[in-house]
Amino acid sequence: MPLLYTLFELLDKIFPAKIAYAHCDIPCGIYDPHLAQMAAHTVIRMVTLINELTPKMTPDAKPEQMHEHVQKNPDLHDLVWKVMKLGSKVKQEVNLQSSEDLLETVNKIAEIFWKTKDMGTVRYKSPYPTARETVYPAPKKS
Repeated sequence: MPLLYTLFELLDKIFPAKIAYAHCDIPCGIYDPHLAQMAAHTVIRMVTLINELTPKMTPDAKPEQMHEHVQKNPDLHDLVWKVMKLGSKVKQEVNLQSSEDLLETVNKIAEIFWKTKDMGTVRYKSPYPTARETVYPAPKKS
């Protein structure tokens, strides 16, 4: 291993990597910090769950809630299957209808998701150049 490390270190000195500069923070005119926020929440939650594990538990243990959600929402399995198929399809071809079907299927899953949290949903025209409807959790009334 030290020989390989030395070789790469030498190559890096002979052919140093160029510094990359970004020209744009907003590709395609769609930028929303929501995905980064959700990613950060996910990391925090996963670290919390991992820290709560006992020696008898494993990170891949599935909660009983998942089975309960599928029973309460029998079309959830088909929607997830459909979103996976559509996700593959839109990567393979340029097809606006399939892209719109993907968004609508994801919106239906979002409605089910928020329902499992005892929250209603609303559909709003997205603020993005696509101008399609997106499902959001409805604010709870005080």
